Amino acid sequence: MNTNVKYTPQDYKSDQYVRWCPGCGDYATLNCLHKAMAETGIAPHQTAVISGIGCSSRLPYYMNTYGFHTIHGRGAAIATGVKTARPDLNVWLITGDGDCLAIGGNHFIHAVRRNVDMNIVLMNNKIYGLTKGQYSPTSDRGFVSKSSPFGTVEDPFIPAELTLGARGQFFARAIDVDLANLTDIFVAAARHKGTSVVEVLVNCVIFNDSIHKHITDKAFRAEKTIFLCHGEKMLFGKDQEKGLVLDGLKLKAVTVGQDGYTLNDVLVHDAHEKDVTLHMMLALMKDELPVATGVIRDVEAPAYDASVAQQIRDVQALKPVRKLHDLLMSGEVWEIK
Repeated sequence: MNTNVKYTPQDYKSDQYVRWCPGCGDYATLNCLHKAMAETGIAPHQTAVISGIGCSSRLPYYMNTYGFHTIHGRGAAIATGVKTARPDLNVWLITGDGDCLAIGGNHFIHAVRRNVDMNIVLMNNKIYGLTKGQYSPTSDRGFVSKSSPFGTVEDPFIPAELTLGARGQFFARAIDVDLANLTDIFVAAARHKGTSVVEVLVNCVIFNDSIHKHITDKAFRAEKTIFLCHGEKMLFGKDQEKGLVLDGLKLKAVTVGQDGYTLNDVLVHDAHEKDVTLHMMLALMKDELPVATGVIRDVEAPAYDASVAQQIRDVQALKPVRKLHDLLMSGEVWEIK
């Protein structure tokens, strides 16, 4: 990173016309990504943006960086190869709920398990938008779509649950209309060493409009969501008058100052706690509990690519062969005169 060079969001924008439907949540994600990259200060030529197939996977065309629009569900495998071969690059994987969790599910969980130093942006609109409206792995049970006209009869994947179950060390969640926090989350993801997974709840205005409205509508967003900050009390509500406490082995939402609960009873968020139990509970909140956004987990652990690079250096130090010429001249050789 060249700290003497100051980049702007414009430095990361390509000259391509952005081809998403007007009102699509992917626009906000793209704009926040440009801003976050400028804030991290990593040069465009030191950045690679990889994607699979889907509406979200068009994003590399709109980046003034290295990019690779790969094949359906295989973005994580390609990104793993890029980062392992070129650990100096800042690698981003752009994917959607279908691309990432259906055909790409196996690649996703193993990239997370290996803790490859890449940033995965998972845009979740709970629908297959590019192929015109089939239900996806994150669609709710009973969801009516073109491929489930009488409603789905299966339960959805929850990206947070998959990530943490695969030993993920960084998981964050954001909503597409919360631009300031989305940018900050991307910055935090970029600075994390290892696999970072950011689930962005985006709206598909054509095939699944208002799917996240129950939490994103400005009229009640403060009551339905909680933005978690490391080291701060878990407070939410219009006036931050509500908080999360432990009630036995479960989380409970309370109003501070009522029923005997004080501010001291409200939990403090520790994103760096190695034990995943509370992080999982926070990530799975719904119904009477607010949906958690922000950085839920951010724990240091050995990164796959760094470990591979170190292993190569260790093996090389034990071997006399340093280059191809050394290999060709080793063993029995003779000279023809």
